[in-house]
Amino acid sequence: TRSSKLECSGAPAPKARVHFRVARFIMEASVKLGMRSIPIATACTIYRKFFCETSLDACDPYLIAMFSIYLAGKVEEQHLQTRDIINVSNKYFNPSGEPLELDSRFRELRDSIVQCQLLMLRVLRFQVSFQHPHKYLLHYLVSLKNWLNRHSWQRTPVAVTAWALLRDSYHRGLCLRFQDQHIAVAVLYLALQVYGVEVPAEVEAEKPWWQIYTTDTEIP
Repeated sequence: TRSSKLECSGAPAPKARVHFRVARFIMEASVKLGMRSIPIATACTIYRKFFCETSLDACDPYLIAMFSIYLAGKVEEQHLQTRDIINVSNKYFNPSGEPLELDSRFRELRDSIVQCQLLMLRVLRFQVSFQHPHKYLLHYLVSLKNWLNRHSWQRTPVAVTAWALLRDSYHRGLCLRFQDQHIAVAVLYLALQVYGVEVPAEVEAEKPWWQIYTTDTEIP
């Protein structure tokens, strides 16, 4: 639909706040489930891509999010049990509540997630494997550490900040709108700007370091 395409392209939309909150739920629930950073990124991407293809009004976004976590675990070979996802999600929404009993309500929710699988895979045309900026950012950080003197690197948390910015970028689905290398360079550039760190020999170089990275880097 037109509204879903607007949200996917990053145009202002009132429903963007909903997607932001759901992305935060995906991240927090995934961490409690012990998921690694790449599966979490994949879960956020699956969720975002689904709503690029359909309207937010058509489905419960949190149900889609729960299945996105489940599917990301399968895609990235970190398999999760449906019951664990349901229990963690229930705890997220009811922090002081008791774990769900294995009753009709639990089975209904479990069946909804299973039914959601066919819908999502069809909407996504079974394209649920993604490349992420993480490998590029790791490569860039290693290179930057070798360029900077040890004091500059140790006194400023550039790496920690860059990783945090990359994680936060998945709240907005930037991975569907920009190339992996560009996102990695962007978060690293911003982290350097935050702490006022200058890359050595940048003034003498023929082109800025970030331009070298975005055009010359190819990591298998």
